[in-house]
Amino acid sequence: MENNKKSFRSSNRGGNGRRNFKGVGFMALLILLGLVIFAALNQSSGIKSPPLSEVIADANAGKYSKIEVSGNELNITKKGDDQPSLKSYADPNASLKEQGLKDDAKVEVSYKPASSTGSTMANIGISLLPVLIISLVLFFMLRSAQGQGNQAMSFGKSRARLYGNEKDKVVFKDIAGSAEAKQDLEEVVEFLKYPKKFVSIGARIPKGVLLVGPPGTGKTMLARAVAGEANVPFFSISGSEFVEMFVGVGASRVRDLFAKAKKNAPCIIFIDEIDAVGRRRGSGMGGGHDEREQTLNQILVEMDGFEQGQNVIVLAATNRADVLDPALLRPGRFDRRVNIGLPERKDREAILKVHFAKKPIAKSVDLDVLAAKTAGSSGADLANIANESAIIAARLNHKEITNDDLTAAFEKVAIGPERKSKVMSEKEKELTAYHEAGHAIVGHILPDSDPIHKVTIIPRGGTGGVTWSIPPEDKSFHSIVEFKDALARMLGGRIAEEFIYGTDHVTTGAGSDLPAAAELARDMVINQGMGKKLRNQVFKVDDGMMLDRIMHERQYSEDTAKLIDDEVEALISEAANRARAVIKANPRKLKELKDALLEKETVEAEDVKRILKGTVMPKEAALY
Repeated sequence: MENNKKSFRSSNRGGNGRRNFKGVGFMALLILLGLVIFAALNQSSGIKSPPLSEVIADANAGKYSKIEVSGNELNITKKGDDQPSLKSYADPNASLKEQGLKDDAKVEVSYKPASSTGSTMANIGISLLPVLIISLVLFFMLRSAQGQGNQAMSFGKSRARLYGNEKDKVVFKDIAGSAEAKQDLEEVVEFLKYPKKFVSIGARIPKGVLLVGPPGTGKTMLARAVAGEANVPFFSISGSEFVEMFVGVGASRVRDLFAKAKKNAPCIIFIDEIDAVGRRRGSGMGGGHDEREQTLNQILVEMDGFEQGQNVIVLAATNRADVLDPALLRPGRFDRRVNIGLPERKDREAILKVHFAKKPIAKSVDLDVLAAKTAGSSGADLANIANESAIIAARLNHKEITNDDLTAAFEKVAIGPERKSKVMSEKEKELTAYHEAGHAIVGHILPDSDPIHKVTIIPRGGTGGVTWSIPPEDKSFHSIVEFKDALARMLGGRIAEEFIYGTDHVTTGAGSDLPAAAELARDMVINQGMGKKLRNQVFKVDDGMMLDRIMHERQYSEDTAKLIDDEVEALISEAANRARAVIKANPRKLKELKDALLEKETVEAEDVKRILKGTVMPKEAALY
């Protein structure tokens, strides 16, 4: 961590110079203020300075007992006093008698050699004080400018942060789940710990390892765990930190980073979000002088230019491996690819136990139940749920985190916070209840739809109500019938409104359902080959760089595009007809669930099953 502190000080030198300059200016003001006060005190002291003519007249009149002459300065003591109380000034080249003092004046006159040391030093000090203040101001101004100049000179230096001296290092046992990824990375640890074992048998130490996975799956933490296990320095930098508006800066930072790494070998360089600089070249954006491409070229050269025995490994993380340049992925650069997927149920439970290890939880809390509900959640999502549950428990003054706190936190993260303050009219509540009941009844009856977990008419997030379906188990693959049942469930709310109020009185309540249904139907046709006429054919559209999509022709004709649109329309129409058949066959159950929602506002899974017990599956809704 000390290295981080040094880096922070270096990068903020210009700011420190400006702060020092402000401090010097403040000190100068204080000094000037002190001089003014000192002069004022001298002027307002108890010693008066009458003119010489008045002093001579009073001395002749016998009012003084002693006059001490020192150069041109007269220190006068009145009769009855022990110390001088008056001060005046006379001509030092003439005696007091020559200036009017009578011979018979009853006053003691003594002469003292004039001491010019004090006045001379005072004059010199007063003369040099402005020069000193100006010199100090100029010194700190030059120092500040020098700091800014050094900062400008270090513009091309790497901004990577160096880890490795921390007391609490991250190791593999601190990370729950990701067993396969950790197993792949353990070999990297061995390469760093025992390089001679591999070199002696002719094995080539890999130069790069690419960590690929969705956001929040722990790619950065796994990279730090590799450094912690191997006990080597760890340089961490983001891909976006290489690129600046000035051409060549990114490449310069890459060179500086790899130079530092070689000096600290064996070590690890970790580049987070490498797709920021590693995107495929030749897009036409910026030409050959594009700063991002220059940075990527330098990374390619540095990775291929490692000397044997340097023992420096580059770890990189991305969730967009499909957009990376092929030259970056070839052997000799990123030799290995470690896929880090979303955690399965047992891994989710292990992750939850890690995040709840230091939180007080009630004995009735079963983390396995929560792990079952959170299918599709990443490690970051689970950490967020754990944190939200602790916040909710603290807000309710609970000493321990209860099941209710966990449920509230899970629902807040998954479907958004409740907006109980939103006021809805009775008519809107009834419409929302019918809408959500339509989703629920279609999802409950269709055999391949996910079970209904909860139905509520309380607004959550950006929705007016929620019908929440949770898969009973983790799934890696989905069938056509599952997708078709999901489409029918999505359209169940709009069809319920149409059934109750008529086709001309449907509302915007399906504003989020319809786009989701259209997106799913189009994905089935163009990406999954699940169309009826275009079965087993895919028409994947490149979702990479915008200019690629504009410049390159699509890989299918206008006739095929028309077929794709027809297939999507057919899937949506089929789903709507199936949902309509289910609702028409069960109008009484639709009304019962609507009434329950108006009464309770939220109906849990068990109550949904009880209310919808006895519903019938119409033949028109079956898939043949």
